[in-house]
Amino acid sequence: MIDLRGRHLISPSDLDLREISSIMSLAQSMQQNLSSYASLCRGKILATLFYEPSTRTKLSFESAMLRMGGNILGFSDASTSAVSKGESIADTIRVLDSYADIVVMRHPKEGAPKLAAQYSRVPLINGGDGGHQHPTQTLTDLLTIHMYLGRTSHLKVAFCGDLKYGRTVHSLIETLARYPGATFYLISPEELRLPPRLKEHLEQHSDCALIECRRMEEALPAVDILYMTRIQKERFFNEADYLRLKNSYVLDSDKLAQAKAKMLVMHPLPRVNEIAYEIDSDPRAVYFKQAELGVYARMSLMAHLLGVDGL
Repeated sequence: MIDLRGRHLISPSDLDLREISSIMSLAQSMQQNLSSYASLCRGKILATLFYEPSTRTKLSFESAMLRMGGNILGFSDASTSAVSKGESIADTIRVLDSYADIVVMRHPKEGAPKLAAQYSRVPLINGGDGGHQHPTQTLTDLLTIHMYLGRTSHLKVAFCGDLKYGRTVHSLIETLARYPGATFYLISPEELRLPPRLKEHLEQHSDCALIECRRMEEALPAVDILYMTRIQKERFFNEADYLRLKNSYVLDSDKLAQAKAKMLVMHPLPRVNEIAYEIDSDPRAVYFKQAELGVYARMSLMAHLLGVDGL
């Protein structure tokens, strides 16, 4: 296991590909032999600081620590914390890192976890910051891809929906672009296209191919993975714009019939109406397994950052 003891994880770019591979390898072992790791983090405490609503990320982190024999503390509503009294992020972290061995933070403002990490004496993990990054979802996605397809290189991946504010898309596309032979189909309304700065970064720092589409059907016959995202109401300042765009793309059985027999349908969840319920029974739909694998990805990450004995 590669030594990541004491490190923070704010962006997937904080990890090189060898480090990601080490996290993936341990996550697979944990998934296959869960009971072997039941006391790995005994005596360790995870603090969950969620300034923004979360179900999967928060609960999967808590499940991950509990499954390794550790404990948890924290809040899921900033209004119940000292933040409501005006306490700064810096002061919150200075206090909390004396209560816990590792911290995960979700915040609606981009860059908030990066700021918090500057004051934290224990490993701090970005659990999602605004429309910026979501590195542990990327680890979850990579684990899912590897377990189903057996590779993370030479992939054709369609990203569909909110590519402008979708932090899961931003993190995953930047990471997959670091592997050779990636081709990305970018399916979105004009208003929700991939941010120009990210697109320029991909074009300048990777050999990936970018193909912009307006219709899902243009990409479906060619791709290995369809990564669906919801149109995020909470990122819109104007409700009328959200209502106009929310039904832009809906995957149903007629559309899926055009895809490869072994294509994966992925989604970071929650979904609203962008994937019809009829798709759930299709063997290509792996989004609920994807959510399950998030527990093992986060178990492995925390074990690496804590540098626990017994591995």
